[in-house]
Amino acid sequence: MTTRHGSGTAATHHVLVLGAGYAGMAAAIQLAARVGRREGVRVTLVNPQERFTERLRLPMTATGQRVAEMNIPELLRGTGAQFVRGWVTAVDADAKTVRIDDDRVLHYDTLVYGLGSVADTAAVPGVEDHAHTLDGAQDAEVLADRLARLGSGTVVVGGSGLTGIESAAEIAERHPELDVVLLGRGEPGAAMHPKARAYLQSALERLGVRVRSGVEVVKVLPGVVELAGGESVAADVVLWTSGTRVSPLAAAAGLTVDERGRIVTDASLRSVSHPDVYAVGDAAAILQGYGVMHGTCQGGMPTGVHAAVSICRVLDGRRPKPFRFGYYHTPVSLGRNDAVVQFTHPDDSPRRVYLAGRMAVRYKETVTASPWPTYARMKRMPASGAFWPRGGRFTRIRGTR
Repeated sequence: MTTRHGSGTAATHHVLVLGAGYAGMAAAIQLAARVGRREGVRVTLVNPQERFTERLRLPMTATGQRVAEMNIPELLRGTGAQFVRGWVTAVDADAKTVRIDDDRVLHYDTLVYGLGSVADTAAVPGVEDHAHTLDGAQDAEVLADRLARLGSGTVVVGGSGLTGIESAAEIAERHPELDVVLLGRGEPGAAMHPKARAYLQSALERLGVRVRSGVEVVKVLPGVVELAGGESVAADVVLWTSGTRVSPLAAAAGLTVDERGRIVTDASLRSVSHPDVYAVGDAAAILQGYGVMHGTCQGGMPTGVHAAVSICRVLDGRRPKPFRFGYYHTPVSLGRNDAVVQFTHPDDSPRRVYLAGRMAVRYKETVTASPWPTYARMKRMPASGAFWPRGGRFTRIRGTR
């Protein structure tokens, strides 16, 4: 389980985890539970903030609602894993080094790359300068303050995906004095079964959200959003949720990436060009039988767990197993008192079954509740199994060590 250098002496094998999102945290905690106290193995987690960001709850933060604050070093306490606060500014995959804040260098033997994604503010002119995003708690708090001071006016939400839908619903419910407009190329809930989609759209209508589908934003200016075809929409505040991008660090490091900059992995989540690098969550282009996985908490946490299990297998001289994942559901909040949950096939296509209303609210709160209990359970787990989230329950997978 140790790395041996040319002198023949044993040295500590350093596993470095970059990013404490859903996937990175799962990898770090699973590793800490398995090897954090074992002689010859050291685990370090790097993240810019000590506070864990629940991305699923950022639309709530953006409307001034209080959410739980979770401290990463506090969770790691007692595991043997170390926490380093700082921004990753460079990765050298050949030298096996990571630069932090441009003034520190960390060496690794195995790297877990989980830097995740942020809103794509570069694709449309003016978004970077004139639109809010939900890339972190601080961004959401800035938007909450802006909305609270607005009094009246129009809020344009650019992007009709799940984040856009939930954000528009939260804003409309918490600020009924504001006119909320949801703009997007696609219809909200387009991937859902027609009945679930109809429920979602009726809920948005009930909340007063004006939906404009089949439109493309081409420019964001102060006070106005310009659409393709010459039309414009007045906007006192713009929230941008359309599309994501990943850090260019992986490509700059010489790792093989796809057209979106995500690290291309093999079946066990190792980089195809640098097998000592594992990619998890949004940072990875993970191919399954139905195509490349898309970034969600639902899929991100299992990738982190699998990477940790694979690393342990390699340290024990065994081959890592292939990663297999199937989607289970798509829960969507429609304010605090309404929701719709679309159950899916493993390839994420919709089943006929869905939940709506208060039952859906209870279900969603169960399966998307604070991940802290999940991580705490991983922290206490014995080394002979792993916990995988599915449908609000945790199934013990034996023999995965």
